[in-house]
Amino acid sequence: MSEERFGEFVLVRRHERGHVAELVLDRPKAMNAVSTAMARSIAGACAALGEDRSVRAVVLSSSHERAFCVGADLKERNSFSDADLVRQRPVARGAYTGVLELPVPTVAAVHGFALGGGCELALSCDVIVADRTAVMGLPEVSVGVIPGGGGTQLLPRRVGAARAAELIFTARRVEAAEARELGLVDELVEEGRDRESALAMAVRIAANSPVGLRAAKRALRLGHGLDLAAGLEVEDAAWRSVAFSGDRAEGVAAFNEKRRPQWPGE
Repeated sequence: MSEERFGEFVLVRRHERGHVAELVLDRPKAMNAVSTAMARSIAGACAALGEDRSVRAVVLSSSHERAFCVGADLKERNSFSDADLVRQRPVARGAYTGVLELPVPTVAAVHGFALGGGCELALSCDVIVADRTAVMGLPEVSVGVIPGGGGTQLLPRRVGAARAAELIFTARRVEAAEARELGLVDELVEEGRDRESALAMAVRIAANSPVGLRAAKRALRLGHGLDLAAGLEVEDAAWRSVAFSGDRAEGVAAFNEKRRPQWPGE
């Protein structure tokens, strides 16, 4: 396993097994509160991972024992002038869109607090695995703002418009069992097993065609919210992008020869 640090607060691990990378939120003294510097580092790490064709799946995890991420760094924000806040906004957005726009499948490994921007980082992933200590929520209206890292758009896509409205308007926290029932969490595991389970899922994902994975994610994202006819056109375009690839040829050959495919990734 190799490690690369992006700034002080973000660590990227490239696991030797399975073409999986792990983006680790690593600001334990602040429970991974997202400062301006940390937001830049998240965006930088995502840009590097997106360009790395050897990466087929990414796990977003935390180095803190009791928190995934508690959201924006409100201590830093308290010192901001209005002009400072305007200047910081695109930097903050870059962190969330960086995760959201990763071209490969992403799995969040959540334990403890995932609040505000922390919840939004998890929502930006394709799949959320959480352990039984997880507490999630979007409390922004309780401090005079709104979810600004994608929460008002991503949460209703997971739990429905009415339930998202209730959660955002009340600013209430949701514990792990309820989060699973609502569909806010996809897989609920025993305490302390979120990272292990997320990595295992990522390895399963990454065993598949890298060309197919990127195209499938693109179709899922671009087709969401379209009417069926338009969505099927998005799917057809994604299919055409892989149908004549080396991965398709290898996948069909490996199936017929009853062996594991050796993906060329092109």
